[in-house]
Amino acid sequence: MTDSNTDIAVVSLAQPLESIAEELGRSFQEYGFAVIRDHGIPQELIDKAEALSKEFFALPDDVKQAYHIPGGGGARGYTPFGTEKAKDAEVHDLKEFWHVGRELPEGHPLAEYMADNVWPDEVEGFRETFSNLYSAFEEAGGRVLEAIAIHLGLPREFFAATVEDGNSVMRLLRYPPLEGAEAEGAIRAAAHGDINTITLLLGAEEAGLELLTKQDEWKSVDVPEGALVINVGDMLDRLTNGRLRSTTHRVVNPRGEAAYRARYSMPFFLHFRPDYVIETLPSCIDPENPADHPEPISSHDFLMQRLREINLA
Repeated sequence: MTDSNTDIAVVSLAQPLESIAEELGRSFQEYGFAVIRDHGIPQELIDKAEALSKEFFALPDDVKQAYHIPGGGGARGYTPFGTEKAKDAEVHDLKEFWHVGRELPEGHPLAEYMADNVWPDEVEGFRETFSNLYSAFEEAGGRVLEAIAIHLGLPREFFAATVEDGNSVMRLLRYPPLEGAEAEGAIRAAAHGDINTITLLLGAEEAGLELLTKQDEWKSVDVPEGALVINVGDMLDRLTNGRLRSTTHRVVNPRGEAAYRARYSMPFFLHFRPDYVIETLPSCIDPENPADHPEPISSHDFLMQRLREINLA
């Protein structure tokens, strides 16, 4: 349960979804964020994935660079430091990352939207581990979407077809250690919103994740060990006409010793299918202002529009 009715929800996904849907929905309406315990992703898989992620990022730069796909917009493989920047930010974020996406069989109607994965030969078990983690993230995300559907008064399975074979991406992230006095409290990832439907984040136990409240104040997201942070992305915000909020958030370096360590995390950006048209849900249209909602747009067109804004397309 939450500490109070006004804080970010911390709920167990092992509960019947009907019993947590309202609390989750309230948290997404107020903050755009919630924290999920008992999410079903095995701890040993998480531990293995974290170890392999560190092993990959410890490889020499030229080895990692060989997995960078120029012109690929960072959709797959390795993206080096100083590439991505938040929308409207002046400087590039100080991070490197690796993307794993969905693999579709040749001839699949959506295959044109999804590039093939690349896999590093240098890290044993990488492909198997991260393929398993991708599936586990997807399953946990599906349950969260069921709870969101219940909250919105939709059929429980509403989102299943909207995200089936969606362009979801798992990101392995490393923020390098910072040096000098300015390391404490430095911004690791500039303020930004997520483009996708919902994001599931592993590895946020280390302090530093902050969201911008409706009152325009930065609020830290405190995460119990092993829990998942879930946040609403722009696509779900658009679908619900802002009822569920895609909130601006950032990563700030902690104070003290932790400021001088590298930081690792693994977000899973769950996406609608590329051909899904994001059209405001009738229940989220204000009867007194029936025209006050965004135009319908396919999830692929929306994604491309936004990737151009952050220097990845």
